[in-house]
Amino acid sequence: MSFAVCRSLLVGFGMALTLVFSLHAQQRVIALDKLQSGLQFSGAEVQSLQADEFANPGNIALDNGNKLWSKPDGNSNKSCQSCHGEIGRMKGVSVLYPAIDKTTGKLFNLEDRIRNCRVKHQKASDWVFESDELLAVSLAVTTSSRGLPLQASIDGAAKTHLENGQRLFMTRQGQMNLACTHCHDQRYGQKLFTDPLSQGQANGYPLYRIDWQRLASLERRLRFCYTGVKAEIPPWGHSDMRDISLYLMWRGQGLPVEAPAVRK
Repeated sequence: MSFAVCRSLLVGFGMALTLVFSLHAQQRVIALDKLQSGLQFSGAEVQSLQADEFANPGNIALDNGNKLWSKPDGNSNKSCQSCHGEIGRMKGVSVLYPAIDKTTGKLFNLEDRIRNCRVKHQKASDWVFESDELLAVSLAVTTSSRGLPLQASIDGAAKTHLENGQRLFMTRQGQMNLACTHCHDQRYGQKLFTDPLSQGQANGYPLYRIDWQRLASLERRLRFCYTGVKAEIPPWGHSDMRDISLYLMWRGQGLPVEAPAVRK
């Protein structure tokens, strides 16, 4: 067999592998018509608390986020509202994240976008990950899209991030030798101790966790899962966390945004 023929066969085989992997990377384990929000796996008390417009514990952070949105800050003496208008104009924004930032080419989640705008445009001090201020503004922006379906894009440069996110979701990790899929794809509805396992959907974040007595981001929840399987936790803001988040948003495509959401 000639070198040219061998090369042609190898190239063709490589393209076939790429196609197979691409299809696999966009294959849904849970069908769209089977998706269930984490709220459906919560007890009646949690469901009632989320539905109560007055007692919902996330409302305190939401009020703070709305105030911060319109508060001038930094050397520019501008507020978020100065550029973007009233918070209601953010309707439809949060459902698109994580998304590729056109300037840096990086995958940004909503918190990354807020931090970037704060430093770059407001000329203000950065808000650290999981700070009250960052989560409050993130919640305010997200609440503007309450009820809208998740629809993060996986086209273009985002595709590679999606594929890595799925790989991480399917990979066994830590001393427990477990992958995310083992709990949230294969055993949702079954009980872990006293609580049923959910599908691990991300349509409620940032949300108020009763166990933690505070608002929490999706990244904090992912880090908690890494702790649960006794795996090495990536640093805050690591690209792997963004990739898993994108996969989760695509995996839960169509689920409505719940904000302020409450979980146990």
